[in-house]
Amino acid sequence: MNVADAMTPRDSLVTSVVPGSRTDVLDRLQDDEFSSIPIVNDETGAFRGLVSREQLIANPDEDQLAMLVEDVPTVGPDAELDAVARRFRDGDQRRLPIVEGDELLGLVTITDIVHAIANSEVAADATADQLMETGVNAVHQATPLTVAERELAFADEPYGVVLDEAGSPTGMLTEVDVLDVARIVEGEESTGDSIADDDDDWKWEAIKAIGSRYLPTRNVQIPAEPVEMFMTDSLITVGQSKSATDTAQLLITEDIEQVPVVSGDTLVGILRDTDLLEALA
Repeated sequence: MNVADAMTPRDSLVTSVVPGSRTDVLDRLQDDEFSSIPIVNDETGAFRGLVSREQLIANPDEDQLAMLVEDVPTVGPDAELDAVARRFRDGDQRRLPIVEGDELLGLVTITDIVHAIANSEVAADATADQLMETGVNAVHQATPLTVAERELAFADEPYGVVLDEAGSPTGMLTEVDVLDVARIVEGEESTGDSIADDDDDWKWEAIKAIGSRYLPTRNVQIPAEPVEMFMTDSLITVGQSKSATDTAQLLITEDIEQVPVVSGDTLVGILRDTDLLEALA
């Protein structure tokens, strides 16, 4: 199976152009729940790269879209799907642009391959316990979202299983949840040592203690309320014997990228969409 058979074609993609601003991309990522957006040149239409939600969160002060564009590897339309799956498994990419010359033909993502597994278009003979990771990233439900976002970033994971006071799984927090409630702050902000009152709806985690002057700011603001206010509290799980095909169908149906694996009531691992790629022959 070639990537051209699985990719999302160019005319179905949401794209943005350079020159442009982060606001254009942030609005599209929030409205359409994409993880990244291809960027093309406004005049020539040539493919320039991708801007991802990770880049926006990691670079909150950068407004110029051209500075946020990632120069990513590309593949041609005749590349084999299993070869692309290996590239996804061995690297940290979640999507590959399909390019011929400098023309963007489409985009193939991990989700596209999960679709192929779910539809039995590719062979995937494995069970959840064979594919899962036993190391699970977790966060406490009372952790401020500002802190939880940093925990996800430092762990280099897009998710955190949310634990209650007893240490039991009670929900899931993902980087998508963080981006959904992120707000762009623009204008002048005091850089003194004061912070928001405890009862403010929105609070800054970062304090620019560089004197009492004012600087023009443009930043992403994340609410500091506890994780439990923003998590998905209907935690979906799978058993260890769940097949790769059935798990892929679950991920697509529930529109999620990872699912906890349980043995009875005990959390034993996490199965990410990237782990499903290991099932390909």
